[in-house]
Amino acid sequence: MRRHELTDREWELLAPLIPRAATGRPRVEDRQVINGMVYKIRTGISWRDLPERYRPWKTVYTRFRRYAIDGTFTRALQQIQARADAAGDIDWLVQIDSTIVRAHQHAADTGRKGGCTGDEPDDHALGRSRGGLTTKVHLACDGQGRPLAFLLSPGQRHDSVSARSLLERIRVPRLGLGRPRCRPDHVIADKAYSSRGFRAYLRRRGIAHTIPEKQDQQRHRHNRGRHGGRPPRFDRETYRRRNTVERCFNQLKGFRGLATRYDKTATSYEAAVTLASFLLWARSV
Repeated sequence: MRRHELTDREWELLAPLIPRAATGRPRVEDRQVINGMVYKIRTGISWRDLPERYRPWKTVYTRFRRYAIDGTFTRALQQIQARADAAGDIDWLVQIDSTIVRAHQHAADTGRKGGCTGDEPDDHALGRSRGGLTTKVHLACDGQGRPLAFLLSPGQRHDSVSARSLLERIRVPRLGLGRPRCRPDHVIADKAYSSRGFRAYLRRRGIAHTIPEKQDQQRHRHNRGRHGGRPPRFDRETYRRRNTVERCFNQLKGFRGLATRYDKTATSYEAAVTLASFLLWARSV
């Protein structure tokens, strides 16, 4: 095993979920191709610059796009999460936050004939902010700092706008009978998520939460007197665990292909984040 390649344990978890062609010419070994994908995401190099040991770069890229579109990496991530949940290994004290990823100039050239197809958004999850073209990654992780769900948006979009959609993406299947688990026990978030609408949404779903109140919201409540209502409950000891999501972002951005976005399409970048999330889970189960 070379640097930036799958370990035997990681390949053992991923191999059963890789689609296999029943007919056709003999194809390049699956592990060799997946290693090429991991190497590319780890180092952030161009597809054309992949070492020859991973065979033709077009083969690696074509399979990566195929797996990105058909959801192969998403199913692999859900499967390893389901195993952890069956073993009682998921801490459902969920933390949510977001991070900004700068888009490289190679990712900015998204003009394609025929427009967007499939689930690709029209804006390719690219937005313009002070730093130029950026993408925002919204993340929900468990109490051990492992990704449960994530969502891409343009970089200028506010965190609270995507909060509900992010939580609704949490979907951990059961290995046996039963519906997938979609509801955390507790949610921790920073002041960016402090809004009456989001707190009401969490209460409707029966999810406890620890979110600090903004100062202007505190002043507005005090100015209204008894009509302002009670202050939201806030546990400082629980809030101290919010650094877990920051450590999760730190691990994801250890993949140089994620710390800077080089992919033109949101579908490809989302698949890269999913594959990296799978590898983080594979280390801990």
